[in-house]
Amino acid sequence: MAGCAARAPPGSEARLSLATFLLGASVLALPLLTRAGLQGRTGLALYVAGLNALLLLLYRPPRYQIAIRACFLGFVFGCGMLLSFSQSSWNHFGWYMCSLSLFHYSEYLVTAVNNPKSLSLDSFLLNHSLEYTVAALSSWIEFTLENIFWPELKQITWLSAMGLLMVVFGECLRKAAMFTAGSNFNHVVQNEKSETHTLVTSGVYAWFRHPSYVGWFYWSIGTQVMLCNPICGVGYALTVWRFFRDRTEEEEISLIHFFGEEYLEYKKRVPTGLPFIKGVKVEL
Repeated sequence: MAGCAARAPPGSEARLSLATFLLGASVLALPLLTRAGLQGRTGLALYVAGLNALLLLLYRPPRYQIAIRACFLGFVFGCGMLLSFSQSSWNHFGWYMCSLSLFHYSEYLVTAVNNPKSLSLDSFLLNHSLEYTVAALSSWIEFTLENIFWPELKQITWLSAMGLLMVVFGECLRKAAMFTAGSNFNHVVQNEKSETHTLVTSGVYAWFRHPSYVGWFYWSIGTQVMLCNPICGVGYALTVWRFFRDRTEEEEISLIHFFGEEYLEYKKRVPTGLPFIKGVKVEL
């Protein structure tokens, strides 16, 4: 697992990532360059080259590895904003680009602030899994093909707005779960209990046993509703449901091992929050 510099002062990764994310998002100023006479594609190419040169000049590994990822996500966010306000059939894809980039960047930022000991480049979740990458590519392909052959399908604004609400709800719930859990939150299911590991049952954990999974569940489906992707919408719903069913059972086996009766009582009181998923079955 690629890690960050051990000697970096507390909070430096968070500040570095935020500065470079905003630097990437400055692509929002690109229309000003085109109005000044610079062609769009030429301006974009010069902008990207200039950004990378600046980052190479300012940072050395491993800080450059953080900076380039955060800057890339900021760039995607900025491009998404420009696309969102364009008069084209791709404007809802701009919403999606903003949502996707914010999700991945905020995963790193919140981890950097909340649980820096577990922070690594993997905290961006950009290399989450092959299945995750295939799912994302599939949704882009479906949107593109349907936008070419059935463009009216991509202009159902009320449906895209509903998807955006699902995305915002899921994002907020997941980040609330991360902040509430504090150092107990980790992107990797833990098989060994650390000395500081405690059972969190307050805040959003009083509503759901797995609020971060609930948030991600509705966020992922919401992205496809936002894109008006009927095929990937169904596919995402079935796939993420199965993923979180298995993930919940795996995690609860560890939690029962860590906390015993305390977790079993909590399990009786509070639902998982995921539809038709009750968690691991316990035989008494």
